[in-house]
Amino acid sequence: MTLAFLFPGQGSQAVGMGQALANAHPAAMALWQKADELLGFSLSDLCWNGTEEALNDTYNTQPALYVAGLAALTALQAAGYSEKPTFVAGHSLGEITALATAGALSFADGLRLVRERGRLMKLAGERQPGGMAALLALSAEQVHELCAQASQETGEQVQLANDNCPGQVVISGHEGALIRAMELATAAKAKKVVRLPVSIAAHSPLMRSVSAEYSDFVAQLQVQLPQAPVIANATALPLADVPAIRTELTSQLTSPVRWTETVQYLLAQGVTTFIEFGSKDVLKSLVRRIERSANGIVVDAPEHISTLIS
Repeated sequence: MTLAFLFPGQGSQAVGMGQALANAHPAAMALWQKADELLGFSLSDLCWNGTEEALNDTYNTQPALYVAGLAALTALQAAGYSEKPTFVAGHSLGEITALATAGALSFADGLRLVRERGRLMKLAGERQPGGMAALLALSAEQVHELCAQASQETGEQVQLANDNCPGQVVISGHEGALIRAMELATAAKAKKVVRLPVSIAAHSPLMRSVSAEYSDFVAQLQVQLPQAPVIANATALPLADVPAIRTELTSQLTSPVRWTETVQYLLAQGVTTFIEFGSKDVLKSLVRRIERSANGIVVDAPEHISTLIS
């Protein structure tokens, strides 16, 4: 079986995520407790008993999704699942979870990184307010063109941020340019134009104000060669070496997430089964929209583990 492990990004979080798995599998609970100790506060309590507002704060969301993904994988492996992934990939923030899964980052360093990434992205949003919107039933080429037009007309910046699957893209940028791009998308007969409930313009030039500080933080981390190829968001190709990983981590802040091309690359390499770890089934759904015959599996509850190891 040619297998890929997948890890989701922001938008997959939900209050209560990971709790049932942690209660059912001591190894998963131990990882949450380790995260609580490393962070100096109870991330697990925030995830399981906190408010949606607190969890949706990007400063908390990023470590929460990171730990939830790795705890789900830990629970599966502790239950006796021994299959190794041929490839690993993550969507946006999930790329860091993927790197930790592949051994390129330690659990502790990955946790420090996602906490800092969340802090800096929030800071960038305060320095340069912007937003994001999802567009349905337009091609990536159409969206590139309407973003270029909106940017030219407004003198601001907006760009394609996530190419999630054919017909589902997300744009990101300054307020005026974003609104104009949404108007142009509606005029171009987009099936749906939805403003996302976020106050940051992720994967756009508006993140540049924190790029240098983030790059300095990344430079201090101990990074190893991954034990399985990790597919980069910015290039949709495997990260070849440690310098490439460091470059990717920084450039990913301002570069689009090329998820459609990532899945297409994995399919071309013969991947037949995709296992998504963490919360919800966003990536499984995207994979199926890219290739209907792909086998997608989600691990975010005890019954999912029972099915995989039965």
